Amino acid sequence: MTTESIGRPADPRARIRDERLPMAALTALATAVFITSLTETLPAGVLPAMSGGLHVSESAAGQAVTVYAAGTALTAIPLTAATAGWRRRRLLLTAMAGFAAANTVTAVSSDYPLTLIARFVAGVAAGLAWALLAGYARRMAPARLQGKAVAIAMSGIPIALSLGVPAGTFLGRTLGWRAPFLIMTGLTVVLLAWILAAVPDHPGQRAQERPGMLRALAVPGVAPVLFVTLVFVLAHTILYAYIAAFLDHAGMGGSTDLVLLAFGIASLASIWFTGAHIDRRLRALTIGSVLLVGAAAGVLGATDGTEVLVYLAAVLWGLGWGGVPTLLQTAAADAGGSHADAAQAMLVTLWNVAMAAGGIIGGVLLDALGTASLPWSVLLLLVPAFVAVAGSRAHGFPATSE
Repeated sequence: MTTESIGRPADPRARIRDERLPMAALTALATAVFITSLTETLPAGVLPAMSGGLHVSESAAGQAVTVYAAGTALTAIPLTAATAGWRRRRLLLTAMAGFAAANTVTAVSSDYPLTLIARFVAGVAAGLAWALLAGYARRMAPARLQGKAVAIAMSGIPIALSLGVPAGTFLGRTLGWRAPFLIMTGLTVVLLAWILAAVPDHPGQRAQERPGMLRALAVPGVAPVLFVTLVFVLAHTILYAYIAAFLDHAGMGGSTDLVLLAFGIASLASIWFTGAHIDRRLRALTIGSVLLVGAAAGVLGATDGTEVLVYLAAVLWGLGWGGVPTLLQTAAADAGGSHADAAQAMLVTLWNVAMAAGGIIGGVLLDALGTASLPWSVLLLLVPAFVAVAGSRAHGFPATSE
């Protein structure tokens, strides 16, 4: 400390600068989140064309979603531990370079096994990225703005959901299903340069303890949250992974992008509403989400392809599903308490296990019983999810005073 700093008051302009959020860096992280989210879900919007290009059935093409989720589920925890000492920017660049390589191979490959390998690699990259991004955003921000920093970084999810998937579906229909994956590669290359230019580096951890999974699982409330995560995500994925096939068989194959746009816009509204009320309405919001997705599945199961009902179901589905990631992550952190990190690690792993299983089960149902079985399977799975939420009144999804 200099004599000048002792004798003069701190420059208020410097203090303001110190408390500003690094928007260029946070927007780069949001773009990374956008790429990971869109890469994961893009096959759902181009499934019929993708199956034709790879010369496999739609259920086989749907496994592109399954192996992505499997890549994340199998490697997220061990790779996060193995790379704990890496500098953060180096790790982020490595993960995003993995996306560029995987999406490029997916775009040019006509070999089904090679495509699945590329999708698995993308899932591995996603596991690295998701374990890194929220903490990275927090380290960039002043303490009082860390929550806002994470919210900005995570804004890539609703943007991918509401705009990215419909746009990718439209481009896939007009330019061919490979075009969206090539565009994703180009965007990732731009992002790599952006990260180098705008994202500050931070050191990794010198040592990292492995999450105390068993201890976290024994904490009251954690197990119900994890069960709801598994069942709810499984139900959603069974239908979402094959929504293009469902709409195609309903005579609305040409409207897949518009249906997904309706779903995405409703999801944005759900995310906003959830963010505004989650602190005091976690239980009610979670119950409402289960009921709305169940109502959507019932409408889709009962409709004979009537467009108005399909769009109504898409809106109900989006309103129910949009806030679910935030709700379940918050519930796991609240229930876990001092074991929140371990609870979150299990939630991320189970989330991707459910996605992988949803792709497999949905494919089996599609081949054995046809598309009509998908929404009714969703409705059936949501029954135990509702019972678990309703029964976890003391822990997990507690009733709070107004």
